[in-house]
This record gives sequence, C-alpha cells and structure tokens, in this order.
Amino acid sequence: MKLELWLDVVCPWCYLGKRRLEEALRRFDHRDEIELTLRSFELDPTAPPRSEGTVAEMLARKYGSSPDEVRARQAQLVALGAEAGIDFRFDDAQHGNTFDAHRLIHLGAEHGLQAEVAERLMRGYFGEGLALGDREALVAAVAEAGLDADTARAMLAGQEYVSAVRADEQRGAALGISGVPFLVLDDRYGVSGAQPAEAFLQALHTAWDQRTAAA
Repeated sequence: MKLELWLDVVCPWCYLGKRRLEEALRRFDHRDEIELTLRSFELDPTAPPRSEGTVAEMLARKYGSSPDEVRARQAQLVALGAEAGIDFRFDDAQHGNTFDAHRLIHLGAEHGLQAEVAERLMRGYFGEGLALGDREALVAAVAEAGLDADTARAMLAGQEYVSAVRADEQRGAALGISGVPFLVLDDRYGVSGAQPAEAFLQALHTAWDQRTAAA
C-alpha cells in the first residue's frame, strides 16, 4: 500500500507528524507491505537562503504576533517533541529557503535513503542549527545519512530534481493540500496534521481494510 507524506523541512509539526506516523507504522501488522514516499511542500517558497533574526522573530513578523507568543507555542512543541524523541532547539535554528533540502531528499530517494536524508536534515535544522542556505553544510549533513558528498554537491550545483520538487508541489495543490503535514493513503484517504500515532494507525487499518475488500 502506498503512503505519501507532504512536509517541509522547517515545519515542526511535520517533524512531529513524521515521527508519529513512523510509530504507527511500527505498530502496523502489514508494515512490510507499506511504501512511504515523502513529498515536497514549501511553506515559504520566497524565503531567502538565510532569514534575518531568530525563528521566533521571523514567525512573529509573518503572523502578526509577538516573539513571546511564538516562544510560548514553541515551548509546547518542545514538550510534544520530547515525547516523540525530538529535541527541538528553536533558538538555535537558522531559518532559510528549503528548496535545496527538498532536492536532496529526492536525491536520497534515488539511492534508497529518502527517510534517512529527511530525518538528518530535520534533526540538523531543529536540533543543531543546520543552516539550510549553506550548501556545504547540507552536503556534510546528508553525507552522514549515507549519500556520497561529491554526488550531493554536484547535484546542488546543477538543476537536478528541480522539476521533481515542483511536481510534488503541483500534485499537492491539485489534491487541495494547503498545509502540512498531510498524509495520503493509497490515493484514497487524506489525513491532515500531526495526528497522534493512534489516529495514524487507525487510518492505516481503514485504508488497508478498504484495499483488501476491493481486491
């Protein structure tokens, strides 16, 4: 059964949702028959390689709130992340454009390392201050996930996977996806948001049962 998860690398709810989905898959009896593909979604396609100020300041400007209000919401995410094994360190995060990161995730998929590359980039961004606008920093991070550094560097210098990222975004738009994370199960069902693992597990059972009944 095919699963597709639209996400962005700088979206904390996406990281949380990805981890919760992975937990649901670990508990799903037919997990060996599941194919999970990560799809590209840019929360801010116009973002510069490196945004000015802290993430809290950037979000406050974007949503018309105060940095303190943003930090209060981030504190809630820190607690939720800890439950899923995520160490959110928002004060260290260096926000920037995610297009190159998405291209690297596509490169990872070609080499059977999509999940590893996505996890390394998100862990780096949220927990280690990884600068998404620094291509050498990106190359070093994905090399730790198993990609060849020279291959990653050459890809970033060219135009590979530009169309693949755009295709993901266009398909997401055609499906009506306007926010992430968003999970599509078997081209039939959609689940929006970072649902609890139990909710993802129920969705997996529903999609699997419908698939079996239709066979």
